[in-house]
Amino acid sequence: MRDSKHALESVIHGAFLLLGLITVGCVLLITVYLILSGIPAIRQIGLFKFLFGRTWASTASTPQFGILPFILTSVYGTAGAMAIGVPVGFLTAVYLAKAAPPAVKGAVGAAVSMLAGIPSVVYGLVGMLVLVPGIRTLFHVPDGASLLAAIVVLAVMILPSIVNVSVTALEAVPREYEDASLALGATATETYFRVSVPAARSGIAAAVVLGVGRAVGEAMAVMMVSGNVANMPSLFQSVRFLTTAVASEMSYSSGLQRQALFSIALVLYLFILLINAALNFFLKRGKEE
Repeated sequence: MRDSKHALESVIHGAFLLLGLITVGCVLLITVYLILSGIPAIRQIGLFKFLFGRTWASTASTPQFGILPFILTSVYGTAGAMAIGVPVGFLTAVYLAKAAPPAVKGAVGAAVSMLAGIPSVVYGLVGMLVLVPGIRTLFHVPDGASLLAAIVVLAVMILPSIVNVSVTALEAVPREYEDASLALGATATETYFRVSVPAARSGIAAAVVLGVGRAVGEAMAVMMVSGNVANMPSLFQSVRFLTTAVASEMSYSSGLQRQALFSIALVLYLFILLINAALNFFLKRGKEE
């Protein structure tokens, strides 16, 4: 009996190890493929001209492949979406996990789950029909398809990830922590933000990481509301993100243009890795402190 249990545990351990290796192998495969596909164009164009060039004219008689507008647009768009989405999602999660009545929690939780299941093209369609005309009318600009519209759409799209993961982390905090805080004379609000939130900090940070990944990697919705024009980023001007640059031209690209699109994908991949590494670094540093 003991030998059979040991054999079963060994099989399960081996299966988990194999699945983990498959995951790591997929990441390595993607990394190697993007490097091999993206480096040739960077060598031919020049690293400085590619990363810091301000003009993207891939189909011109004399093509230019500068992606600085795409990089800055992705940075500003992600930062703007996080500046709006993180506080709203975090405060919503604290309310749902700690203060909301059961009926309200159920209704809001169902609405958040529905937001997570809506396809990105639907977000883009609603943004085109409602948000873009609204920005044009409210701010008296020629075209509402702009960086602002993309930021608002991305902020809404990252809310489900932030809210759901943060609620799970906050609900996992032992009740004894809060009872001890209340027994010492702290108010409920003080207990939520000074006891429960710090105890759930790692889970909330994971929610932010997921939100950043969703914002950086979104293509279809932002393509529909941002105007998809290779301009330097401006709040009320049509712009193009790194993701939309690849998605909008890949279907008809060839030669150096196609290689340059793979180079953009490589830059986007490294951009996401850098953001995740930075967030994990600050998270580990906070735990040590």
